[in-house]
Amino acid sequence: MPKRTLIRLVRRPEGVFVDPSGKMNGRGAYLHDRMSCWERGLKGALANALRVTLTAEDRQRLLDFMASLPDDPAESTADVAPEGNTM
Repeated sequence: MPKRTLIRLVRRPEGVFVDPSGKMNGRGAYLHDRMSCWERGLKGALANALRVTLTAEDRQRLLDFMASLPDDPAESTADVAPEGNTM
């Protein structure tokens, strides 16, 4: 998948945030721009990649963003990789 279809998330001292610019400081991870990827990521793969426990506020912030993503019932690609690693 091209990088433009990936969304960067970043762990910061204040929590986990979507990083649309891709330039925020902090440990980053990427998710595809598909709802199925985010569903799988929020089940634990994202927290593992970012080496953090998601707070209720983090989870709600990410769920709100996830609601804007396209649904993809035909696809099941849901890879989460720490920044710098490829899957």
